[in-house]
Amino acid sequence: MTFELTEKLTDSIISAMDNQEKIFVVNAAAGQLVEEMQADEENFYSLPEWGSAEGFAMREEFVAALHSPIVHDELMAVLHSGRGVFKNFRIILKSYPEIDKRWHIFKNRYMSARINDWYNSLREVWGLEKLDYFTESDDALIHDDFSFEEYESKAYKNEVLSNITAGIYDDENLPSEVLKVINEMWRNQFEQAEAAAQTGYICRSLSDDFAGCITASSLTENQEKIMFITSLFVPEQFRGLGIGTELISMCISKLQSMGKKFIIMPNFIAPEIIQPLLNRTGFEKISSGYLLAL
Repeated sequence: MTFELTEKLTDSIISAMDNQEKIFVVNAAAGQLVEEMQADEENFYSLPEWGSAEGFAMREEFVAALHSPIVHDELMAVLHSGRGVFKNFRIILKSYPEIDKRWHIFKNRYMSARINDWYNSLREVWGLEKLDYFTESDDALIHDDFSFEEYESKAYKNEVLSNITAGIYDDENLPSEVLKVINEMWRNQFEQAEAAAQTGYICRSLSDDFAGCITASSLTENQEKIMFITSLFVPEQFRGLGIGTELISMCISKLQSMGKKFIIMPNFIAPEIIQPLLNRTGFEKISSGYLLAL
């Protein structure tokens, strides 16, 4: 007997796979789970194989793809601690709400994909075609986790300056006095641009924490079609979530609508940590920095 894999049934199977204390099977006739029933793989189907080893592998894959350095290191340490791994994994994530939400999305997709593979293997036995499995794009999720507002000097200038002063792009390989000078260069670049009209975006978390910003300005009246990036920051605890990519994407769209032709990121304020981000978003390396033709 066949059954339809509905969204409701998928959610029930995920919950059952998470429950290591009880055994459930799919009642094909009812299209729902039942407990303490013997699977016969005809009317009652056993669920996909899932145990602590599969749960550990899922967490390893999530952490491996996590680009937020602080959280990555803490979670990696837990995974290799050997004791209370799953419990301590949960405890750490609770300290980082945005990444905790990303984990639950990842977990749901990961387990849903496993369930889809299991269901397609059943459809093959039943003589039916396999079904495709599509996941929601991360690009849409970023606006569920964070808010983005257009930069306004009066409202956000001091907040941007305070984050520049805080040295968001600290590099442990550089002497502290060098880092101080680099942060001061960012600050000077930003303050000089305040004399002109800056455009850009501010990102905030759901708890209203500063989560990133981008601003750009034309530095001379004669070159209004060429824009310079005057700030681009994402605090360490929010890195690896796609905020930087979204800030640049939104800024590019805004500048295109304003009829601008080029964006330049000067070398002296382009720290190594954001260079891959610039490459991903279409910037090309030039002798004086990075250039994007709009």
